[in-house]
Amino acid sequence: MLTHSEALALEKAPSREFEELSNCAAQLRNTHWGRTLTYSRKVFVPLTNMCRDDCGYCTFVQKPGSPAARVMTPDEVMAVVKEGERLGCKEVLFSLGEKPELRYAEAREALARLGHTSMIDYLIEMCRRVLDETDLLPHVNAGTLSDTEIARLKPVSVSMGMMLENISRRLLQRGQAHYACPDKVPVQRLRTLERAGQHGVPFTTGILIGIGETWAERVDSLMAINALHQSHGHIQEVIVQNFRAKPGTAMANHPEPDLNDMVRTLVLARLLLHPSISLQAPPNLESRFAAYIGAGINDWGGISPVTIDHINPERAWPQIEALRQATARCGYGLEERLAVYPRYLKSSNRFLAAPIAARLDAITREDGLALQQCG
Repeated sequence: MLTHSEALALEKAPSREFEELSNCAAQLRNTHWGRTLTYSRKVFVPLTNMCRDDCGYCTFVQKPGSPAARVMTPDEVMAVVKEGERLGCKEVLFSLGEKPELRYAEAREALARLGHTSMIDYLIEMCRRVLDETDLLPHVNAGTLSDTEIARLKPVSVSMGMMLENISRRLLQRGQAHYACPDKVPVQRLRTLERAGQHGVPFTTGILIGIGETWAERVDSLMAINALHQSHGHIQEVIVQNFRAKPGTAMANHPEPDLNDMVRTLVLARLLLHPSISLQAPPNLESRFAAYIGAGINDWGGISPVTIDHINPERAWPQIEALRQATARCGYGLEERLAVYPRYLKSSNRFLAAPIAARLDAITREDGLALQQCG
């Protein structure tokens, strides 16, 4: 693993030195993860696209008054989930804007019509319905969470997630990406990661690069994630996601990170994080798969045969068979995993609620990956 000074130096490492570091990252991946990359076959359920934050790069969020602003009804949710079940999906990714009911009367009214006062209450209801009515397992990405909220969500979800994005408070200043975003205050997001660890929740997090942060701030963000994992062992995967400029946002003309920047950050992450943490890069945000594999990733994340990527709707998911072929050309296999990684299945029940653990037995191979191959 890199020291802090070595991590800072990697940004400007000359080509030959960087090639050696990249080879080290790939070898580290091979040693700890083998020559098989993974993905999760999922459906993406955007429970609500209203949010109290105003991130400068986001098109997912819609404000009340927009025809696109919505809270999905239970029937709408279950229609998507059951179509996913029909097509062999095993994960339901619940993603939602953060605490819109604290900002908008329209969100409170929508929740009241559904018999709830908070989005977390409604999310718990829908997770229970998924568990009661289908064979799929919920993974929830609900943003910052209190201790009580994590405790209530754990029995109805197999794993949870929240992108840390970056720990720089500078990005909260006027004109920066996280201005006017109360839920992007770094200490609040770090507290959510800490609480998840204390509750033994298998957790996904990551950094978003190219939003105005410095290389040193990326290093600090990855080191903060790693420190929490060393304390609790609960960070199952880290995503390195590249910013994509979108029309109609405050950052529509902001430059995007190039492939070299993305690859260097992946190498940084693989050499800085504990090897037990899966390293993921979204395959629909960059088509040069070989460069990502060469940088040490071992996972492509969730891919859906049913739903679009609601966070990056302009970027289509790759076909799973096409991704399999691209991965094979690099000398690696592709296997389907579950929304919880194998090592958490082999651990004590600290990481899985009993009802969830029992359901996993029916869809898990001996090695902890998904029982069925669906292509």
